[in-house]
Amino acid sequence: MISQTDIQYARILIVDDQPVNVELLEYLLTSTGQKDVTSTTDPRVVAAWHAEHRYDLIILDLQMPGMSGFDVMEALKPLEPDGWLPVLVVTAQPDHKMRAFECGARDFISKPFDPIETLMRIRNMLEMRMLHNRERSYNQRLEQTVRERTAELQRFRSAMDATADAIFLLDAATAELVDANEGACRMLAYPRGEMLGQTASRLGLGNPEALRAQAERLADYAAAVGPARSPELNELELMRSDLITVPVELYWQLLQRPGQPAVLLGVARDISERRQAEELLQHMAHYDSLTGLPNRTLFFKIVADAIAVAQDKSWRIVVLMIGLDRFKNINDSLGTLLGDDLLRQFSNRLVQTARIRDTVGRVGGDEFAMVLTMSRDQQDAVHAANEVREALRQPFELDGHQAVLSASIGISVYPDDATDPQTLVKYADTAMERAKQAGRDGYRFFTAGMNVQVLARLDMELALRRAFDSNELLLHFQPKVNLHTGGFAGVESLLRWQRPGVGMVYPAEFVPVLEDTGLVVRVGAWIIDAACKQIVTWLNDGTGPVRVAVNVASRQFVEGDLEGVVREALQRNKTPPELLELELTETALMVNAERTITVLKNLKAIGIKVAIDDFGTGYSSLSYLQRFPIDKLKIDIAFVRDITTNPNDAAIALAIISMAHSLKLQVIAEGVETRAQLEYLRRSRCDEIQGYFFSKPLAPDALGELVRSGRSLPPAPGTAKQPAQTLLIVDDDVNVLASLHRLFRRDGYQILTAASPTEAFELLALHAVQVIVCDQRMPAMSGTEFLSKVKEMYPDTIRIILSGYTGLEAVLDSINRGAIYRFYTKPWDDTQLRDNIRLAFHHYWLMHGSGKRVGQPGEDATALPSVLQPAK
Repeated sequence: MISQTDIQYARILIVDDQPVNVELLEYLLTSTGQKDVTSTTDPRVVAAWHAEHRYDLIILDLQMPGMSGFDVMEALKPLEPDGWLPVLVVTAQPDHKMRAFECGARDFISKPFDPIETLMRIRNMLEMRMLHNRERSYNQRLEQTVRERTAELQRFRSAMDATADAIFLLDAATAELVDANEGACRMLAYPRGEMLGQTASRLGLGNPEALRAQAERLADYAAAVGPARSPELNELELMRSDLITVPVELYWQLLQRPGQPAVLLGVARDISERRQAEELLQHMAHYDSLTGLPNRTLFFKIVADAIAVAQDKSWRIVVLMIGLDRFKNINDSLGTLLGDDLLRQFSNRLVQTARIRDTVGRVGGDEFAMVLTMSRDQQDAVHAANEVREALRQPFELDGHQAVLSASIGISVYPDDATDPQTLVKYADTAMERAKQAGRDGYRFFTAGMNVQVLARLDMELALRRAFDSNELLLHFQPKVNLHTGGFAGVESLLRWQRPGVGMVYPAEFVPVLEDTGLVVRVGAWIIDAACKQIVTWLNDGTGPVRVAVNVASRQFVEGDLEGVVREALQRNKTPPELLELELTETALMVNAERTITVLKNLKAIGIKVAIDDFGTGYSSLSYLQRFPIDKLKIDIAFVRDITTNPNDAAIALAIISMAHSLKLQVIAEGVETRAQLEYLRRSRCDEIQGYFFSKPLAPDALGELVRSGRSLPPAPGTAKQPAQTLLIVDDDVNVLASLHRLFRRDGYQILTAASPTEAFELLALHAVQVIVCDQRMPAMSGTEFLSKVKEMYPDTIRIILSGYTGLEAVLDSINRGAIYRFYTKPWDDTQLRDNIRLAFHHYWLMHGSGKRVGQPGEDATALPSVLQPAK
């Protein structure tokens, strides 16, 4: 057996012209315990290196400049005379895989890498290579033993029985058995006496004619050339006395002594163990070791065979690719052992759903596949997909734990979608990915549009890998502003991609690809280093200290060394740590929360600031929130966008601000695009904002100019000499607005007018309004609906309806929903309306004002002595 130590110390060579691929594979192998891993980006040295080091496995990229992977395999063939190339090819092009097998490759992995599948294939290849080497070594030792024992047989007849091999002596002229050693008797379970009574054909050595012809051929060869340097080996099966066959490796030699009959000597070696090892290797090469199902290699052959039959029968072949949804979560939380148990249980259920002529295979870590043969329509595929989904409904029992899974299924059909197995399976895999994106626990048939999307994504993935190595990525910076001072407060770094031939590409288009390919960890480290470098540049060019916030992905915690990356970047660029800020989502914080807390505490200890990005959209608990060493919360743009018109968004934002301040945290609102949003947040005691109202994201030079210019926010409206009372009039009739404005202007109010609820909400956000007079009937929103929202967002305001419609139902609805102060009708009496508006202001100041009383020095200007008298 091949031990784990043998696997760990196997010699592995990685050949790829892309350093990022080499680095990824090296990290994958070394992190899983491999001790002897070598790599090169120059394919021309592979043959010479292999001749010197005899690698157990060569992981070979097919597409390389200067010398392709196919040329490398041709160069390796002379070094492997038995034709067994220890090559595992890497390719993103399915049509190259068959050619690679024809050139001698033993297996392949596809780009982008699936870590679990890649490690499994590497381990299988290493075991196969080591078993092959062991077998070859064993055969060489056998050959040497046979030659030595043959010489001993010629010299020492008495030593013949000492060998474990079976030796048969036959008369060359008659092909009759004249003698056999003890090894032959043991092998075929005959006593010596009975053995000599058997015919050669009965023992399986061959019929007399063939044996005599063999003797004549050996005699002719010896006469012409001399004794053979090495024996000719033949594999055949001998028959035991109990009629059980024994596979043997047998060679014949003709013994000719002067004056004696020629003797045909046959030496047979039992190769039962070798046959079993070969069968095991064959099984390992074609069947999944965990589930016993056909693996990806055999599955492709099964699909090809099914297509060949379908061509003759005019049948349809359906391929179902089945991906288990969220299997990784279960595998991570319960452990790989229980994860493997789950895969075995699911494979058993899957086999039970298959018909006799259907085939089930495991083609990846948590991906399975089925081949269906249909003689009618594709409804059978829908039925099979639903049966698979139904098989998952019952929970899986995992050592006292229960797990419930769903599956996303992709379906492709021969000949409708494709006529070759590789394309048919690829299209089913594409459809499965679309099923996952559509919400999981469903199925999708392949469409041509899916293939276009896949090719576009593949093109972007390849371009992104080049972009990272070609310095096409850059940072822009969006300013943050302090709402208390109006001054510049720092920036958030935003990743951009200057793609050749395309132009500027924004993160929403390519960040998901970075996350799927695992490049997000390397790019995240680059962003931190680039931000530190830019901080120092601004310090040196006269801009001054600029605090830069960097977004950190959850995978940087799981797969990377975030603390080490930050420390190295600070040290390498000589960056003051207090100018670097990390922004993390709630999801990133909750991935291994205990480790995250430790990392953040270590970073906080050196001066790094920490903020939670998109707060309110994740799933962190408040109990964890107070344990994380954070400094700021960022209100997500989803709550800021409609903060001046949506009471629910306003309530959430105010709750976040209040909670943060109670925890001694600062609050930043992102996505502020209007003056109304700015002023609402300013009055709500938010600390900082960022968004297009102040500035769009800027290139480093432009950001430096902005900072040096000293630009700041405009002051809050009315900060200088604002009248004590502000009246908002809302009516879609401009003539009514003009009339009311003239009526109330003489009373010294600050009068705001709005022709629509939307305009009114903006004015409410910009100004402190005490009294609102609103028309009831407006096109977009009734006065009642408008005031009901105002009641939630500005509960202190005095709300008045002025309506030309006096139905009882409208009045009651206004009072109930809008909590109005008064309901007046059109046309109005000027004197009475002015007096009642004064009463409304007086009521407001009594409830929320300075507490001034009528008749005292500095009395309330809204008092009406003829109407209100001081309390006695």
